[in-house]
Amino acid sequence: MADLLTHLLAPYILLTVTSWRVDWLDQRWVVVGMGGAAIPDTIKVGLVVNEETVEALLGVPFTYRPLSTLGGVLLLSGIIAVAFERQHWRRVFGLVTFGGLTSLLLDGMRVYADGRASAWLYPFTNWRPPTPSLYVSSDPTVLVVALLVAGTVALLDRRIRARR
Repeated sequence: MADLLTHLLAPYILLTVTSWRVDWLDQRWVVVGMGGAAIPDTIKVGLVVNEETVEALLGVPFTYRPLSTLGGVLLLSGIIAVAFERQHWRRVFGLVTFGGLTSLLLDGMRVYADGRASAWLYPFTNWRPPTPSLYVSSDPTVLVVALLVAGTVALLDRRIRARR
């Protein structure tokens, strides 16, 4: 859970700071970008709905693993984008993809036993990039830092919006 919250806070921080310079990027669009950060974590749906169950329903082989890759982020970003009005498709696709990419990049910095991140660039390549091994996903320090930075950004954002 802390991992997912950290993934949601990263695009919040980045997009909120960006919104101080980009006029159209208001809080509702920041939330759209934050939603994209949850895409790679949809693989955890497998804890509730077994892959074999989905496979039986669809009648084709199925696995959740590609959802936590660049291909999965792009696919689900496209599906999410078409749920919005057509005039917003590009903006939504870009923001949701950005949120998903921040999540993938954060995952790419985790500690892996063999020193290589997962193949998150799939389907473009199966190459597993080296990881800097900055943190373990269960480490509460990462969440505390993300919460402190997000809280600081939220306070600054409130002050900046009050001046306008």
